Amino acid sequence: MTMRLGLSVFLSLLLAAVIASPVSAHQPVTLLDSDTTPNAGPLLADGTVSFAIRASFSKAGQKKAFRAALKGGDKLAVQYLIIDRKPENSLKNSLLPQLVITTPSGKKIRIKFSERTTFYERYSGTNYLYLSRFEGLAEAGIYQFVATSRARASITIAVGEREVPGEVIRGPVR
Repeated sequence: MTMRLGLSVFLSLLLAAVIASPVSAHQPVTLLDSDTTPNAGPLLADGTVSFAIRASFSKAGQKKAFRAALKGGDKLAVQYLIIDRKPENSLKNSLLPQLVITTPSGKKIRIKFSERTTFYERYSGTNYLYLSRFEGLAEAGIYQFVATSRARASITIAVGEREVPGEVIRGPVR
């Protein structure tokens, strides 16, 4: 009987761990000070996989950049977030870094701030503010993301929605 009870407890704990595993935790990627152009920055091998790109700026005029590969017809999903604490949550929108996405065909998408919606990310225990959410059908190819600071700030750019392991490539792509 105790063996059966032990097995039941083990299976219950295993099931609880599986159910509690992150289902909406984006994989973190931190942009480096050297990631100043899309080609210098990391490449997300599959832009439909969920990533949380973190960029910190110490002064106005700095650039941080990365790329994401998408197939034609994929969903391009991008969210612009800041942590809900000072100094970011007290900055005017005009002082937060500007994000421009360039499509494979060269079209520029300037992300406009349209909200300040709270979001509690339970896996890290962090409160965020959504400032913008963008969705569209992707062209096939490499999307370029460039954030340009207008003051000291830190931001998170969430890309993709699929909660599976993803690949981040640094350095030249062959």
